Amino acid sequence: MTGRADTWRETVRRCVRGVARRAGAVARKPYWERPDPTHLVRRWPDLTAACFATVFFWLSLTPSLVPRPWLLQGVVGGITAAIGYGLGSVVATACRALFRWRPGEKARARLWQAYWVLGLVLTVWLITESDHAQRRLRELQGLPPTMAWHTPVIMLIAVLLWALLLLAARGVRLGSRRLIRALHRFVPLPLAIGLGLALSALIVTIGLRDVVFQRGVIDLADRIAYATNGGTEKGVRRPESPLVSGGPGSLLRWEDLGFQGRSFAGSTPTKQQITSYTGRPAKDPVRVYVSASAPEVFSSRDPFEAKAHLAVDELERTGAFDRDVLAIAGTTGTGWVNADITEPLEYMHDGDTAVVAVQYSYLPSWVSFLVDKERAAQATRRLVDAVLAMWSALPADDRPRLVVTGESLGGFAIESSFDGVDDVLARTDGALIVGTPNFAPMSREIRDHRDAGSPVWRPLYEGGKNVRFAQFPERDLRRPSPSAAWKHPRVVYLQNASDPVVWWSPDLFLHRPEWLDKPLGPDITPAIRWFPVVSFWQTSVDMAVSYGVEAPHGHRYGTAPVDGWAAIVPRDGWTPEDTRRLRTHMQTRESPH
Repeated sequence: MTGRADTWRETVRRCVRGVARRAGAVARKPYWERPDPTHLVRRWPDLTAACFATVFFWLSLTPSLVPRPWLLQGVVGGITAAIGYGLGSVVATACRALFRWRPGEKARARLWQAYWVLGLVLTVWLITESDHAQRRLRELQGLPPTMAWHTPVIMLIAVLLWALLLLAARGVRLGSRRLIRALHRFVPLPLAIGLGLALSALIVTIGLRDVVFQRGVIDLADRIAYATNGGTEKGVRRPESPLVSGGPGSLLRWEDLGFQGRSFAGSTPTKQQITSYTGRPAKDPVRVYVSASAPEVFSSRDPFEAKAHLAVDELERTGAFDRDVLAIAGTTGTGWVNADITEPLEYMHDGDTAVVAVQYSYLPSWVSFLVDKERAAQATRRLVDAVLAMWSALPADDRPRLVVTGESLGGFAIESSFDGVDDVLARTDGALIVGTPNFAPMSREIRDHRDAGSPVWRPLYEGGKNVRFAQFPERDLRRPSPSAAWKHPRVVYLQNASDPVVWWSPDLFLHRPEWLDKPLGPDITPAIRWFPVVSFWQTSVDMAVSYGVEAPHGHRYGTAPVDGWAAIVPRDGWTPEDTRRLRTHMQTRESPH
């Protein structure tokens, strides 16, 4: 037994000594020399590029508009590190081409040793600081400090994603080199290099755009959205009111309304529900919805025109032009109309309202954001023009007050239907625009021409005479002067300072945005910073999690439309107490969806 124990101890000692020798060798030379200069994929990372990647990863840890989950932090960190590595590779290649000096083996080892020690220590420290910043941001936006910031997992996700992107890039480079060699058999080397690089860029572009994005991501999203559009949300039933699309006598079949159309029509409040809240006699509201899958649309040469005419015919059938208020609503990518926008108007006016909307797409909003923006503008503009033509032909003292509204892409669609703010004020009785994207033309016009001294996140336009912005409407809509100085018609923008949908723009790649100028918005952390490229990816990720906060933060606006409608088209005798009461009702009611 003693002999076996001695043998076992000796084996352990040898293993320990072997590991120690190996660790010492790695510590003395913490990098790997490629055996053949032609190796591209199996190649140790460049030190300069690795430093760039690490610094970019550190920058990605800084806070942005809304709190980020640890999983998405790892993803954005990995992508940002890959971008940094690419920039660092360009710098390193340029330096090698310009300068002959190269560090010796000992100096190179010392540099790598410093990189590993300082990089690891600083990375752990900065992730810890990022955890504190994220917690402070959650407190600022009214979220409980329950998020765990998993330092090792964030590092692992970032490193794995960075490595995958690096291998993919090196694979492309290896393929380009082999293509250049093949071309060099037939043409001179300079021409082979030019042709090889051009063909490689073309192949990668076509592969990513047409194969991966169009035929992969977009087609998959389209199939999923198409299947969803054919369904009906749980609890939604065909309306019994003839004043609602899909109901008795409707020009549109219930089966043809699509998922969002059925949700919109099937959740219309009844006059009994409205009366039980107000205590006053009420009417059944009118809701008209024309979907993208209506047979009349498919059979038309101009589907946008067909939708608009069908919507007007349905409005006439339901007597919508005899109501107190007629609202044109822009829809999001899927065709969604937010009940938190339509219901306050219906309750406020005892159901004496009509709301009309058309669906231009059934795709998710992020897909429509990329491929369907122009369709949104065209479809909604045709609807607005058709309704306005019918409305304008009525006697001025015998027609409903006409308002327009839209949230997110729906807001963009409504803005694109007019030739600017003055056009809205001249042709309607008001507008409520909620969380409209940065590229929306009218809100961009207002921000660009805002009064001097007003911040871009709460712009003051012409002294607030007709247009006002609000994140906290009860307070913000009273600025800059008492309501008596606020003239009709009115345009109300609900815009959160921390809404990434409002602020996302390709310009973030290289230009510092105005929304980072002081004073910062009320729910933006002072620790936020802008960095080229990095801030673009952070804001892109923020859009994906912008619903993970509570109103009025991120892309959530809650019951703020109650205050908006109270300012734009209040019922006769409407008071601030009525607004507060309706706001409470909207918060506590059972959501229709």
